Amino acid sequence: MILKEITEYLESIAPLRFQESYDNAGLIVGDSEMKVTGAIISLDATEEVVDDAIARGCNIVISHHPIIFKGIKKFNPNYYVDRAVIKAIKNDVALYAIHTNLDNVLQHGVNEKIAQKLSLKNIQTLKPHALAPMESAYEVGSGALGDLEKPMDGASFIAYLKDQMLLKNVRHTKILDGEISKVALCGGAGSFLLPSAIAAGAQVFVTADYKYHEFFDANNQVMIVDIGHYESEHYTIELIHQLVSKKFPNFAAHYTKVMTNPVFYS
Repeated sequence: MILKEITEYLESIAPLRFQESYDNAGLIVGDSEMKVTGAIISLDATEEVVDDAIARGCNIVISHHPIIFKGIKKFNPNYYVDRAVIKAIKNDVALYAIHTNLDNVLQHGVNEKIAQKLSLKNIQTLKPHALAPMESAYEVGSGALGDLEKPMDGASFIAYLKDQMLLKNVRHTKILDGEISKVALCGGAGSFLLPSAIAAGAQVFVTADYKYHEFFDANNQVMIVDIGHYESEHYTIELIHQLVSKKFPNFAAHYTKVMTNPVFYS
């Protein structure tokens, strides 16, 4: 199998035109006509993940986050981005990222996956994007919104969230009175979606990367729960693996053995 068979399939699920302007999704390193021996799937494409691919006889890393976001004028081994790219090129390992384009599609997307892990019903896009008519086949937008199977109080929801998302710690605003039935969520940094969550009538907004002063914006209208960036998106590895394995059942696709989360808790 050649590389472009995989990338074209992934881009049929999450077209590159749906990525944000700051993003760098797509084929970052490699030849689209190269033969692929196996894939390592990871949230990040670090040097250690490239090492994992080499050790396991794989020549493509499919990551959620691109290793390169901005232009690079020099390559040297003093920076982690450069080291990963240099090692990939030297060892003929392709690097492919499926990032905000996978965030921005609901079906088979990052936020739908989180909603499914929470067993939400009536899942829909939290903030739809304006699309050209030719793109109307995709439900595209930011975040997701859904209903819990059974309403629960705030403390019970936090316990449930930690259990379903495999979390040890969360940060959150004050637990409000009343039950939670409608959940808004966004994998990764989603503070920009708080007005949409409130407008949609959600009692809780689950996301990551909230700054101290931004928590005040809840204004006792919704409970914000910050679960961490890696923690909010780690099921994306499972999502991508399922997509690739279902389409190409005889192709070797592996979860990375590397924990790429740069944040530790003590």
